[in-house]
Amino acid sequence: MKTVGIIGGLGPETTSEFYLELCFGCQNKNKTRRPSILIWNVPQSYKIEEEVQVKSLGEERYVQILQNAAQILEKGGADFLVMPCNTLHIFIDEIRRSVNIPVLSIVEETIKFLKENKIKKVGILATLATIKWKLYENALREENIDVVIPDGFQQAKIGKMVYNIVMNRHANRDRQELIKVVDGFEKKGVKHVILACTDLQLLIPHHPKLKIYDTMKIFSDATVDRILK
Repeated sequence: MKTVGIIGGLGPETTSEFYLELCFGCQNKNKTRRPSILIWNVPQSYKIEEEVQVKSLGEERYVQILQNAAQILEKGGADFLVMPCNTLHIFIDEIRRSVNIPVLSIVEETIKFLKENKIKKVGILATLATIKWKLYENALREENIDVVIPDGFQQAKIGKMVYNIVMNRHANRDRQELIKVVDGFEKKGVKHVILACTDLQLLIPHHPKLKIYDTMKIFSDATVDRILK
């Protein structure tokens, strides 16, 4: 088995869910022993976290922090790295350049999944930064996959929801608001929705009419395969 290094804490609850997905995923495919996992909880100020998640301001302040995290995990013995956070994949090239081990991409693995399942149109639920930087839009359109995103008002609400999750103070009303956004996708002919924010799986893992794909689940499956490779 290979040792995976997780750049975590973005947010903590999602990191813990991702960790468990890896443990149980490896157990399902290999009954010999538990996987070797390293986690570095990124130390970040709550103020910066709120500005990035809600307002998409100052994302570049994360670059050095993420590079340091990657280097710490590499020195700790990780064979490859993952980061269960979609938004900060806008800096994956910078992270990859800072280490000498592979860094898996949640975007690349998600697009691979969509192509394998022949999905040609998706709605995207993500943070404002992910939308602003067109992290998924550009990559999906290169693969001839149509993209539908929420309007500006809905996107602002989603940003606040994500921050509430990260700060462990989300409520049922957040779930209801998110369901309304997904309902709007259906009116635009969308049948498939990707949660392009790993925190959102805590609010809406399923929908009665549309198929929801959790990027964290897709990414954890790909990570398990790499661990067992």
